[in-house]
Amino acid sequence: MNLAQLAECHKALGDKTRLHILSLLKVEELCVCELVEILQVTQPAVSQHMRKLKNAKLVKERRSGQWVIYSLDSSSYPFLTACLDSLPDVTEEIQTLKQKGLKVICQ
Repeated sequence: MNLAQLAECHKALGDKTRLHILSLLKVEELCVCELVEILQVTQPAVSQHMRKLKNAKLVKERRSGQWVIYSLDSSSYPFLTACLDSLPDVTEEIQTLKQKGLKVICQ
């Protein structure tokens, strides 16, 4: 990893919302509509955060029909594991999302 990539990664980690997103993706892969529901921010705001995380190679995406599903890309940064281990447990937020049945809405 060169210095520019390292700087981009650290800039991406310098935002509370992006750290929250990483915490969520540590538990489960999610689409933008699920992140909007959990974070209670607009879809464009979530998309901007995801763009920054993706540019820093902290998350990866895969397509499922018309939906883009995001997950962690920890293979790019070995030190990301230590960072993620220090983030709070957000399993309860994921369970709340599932109880609302949002996955049905997203599909």
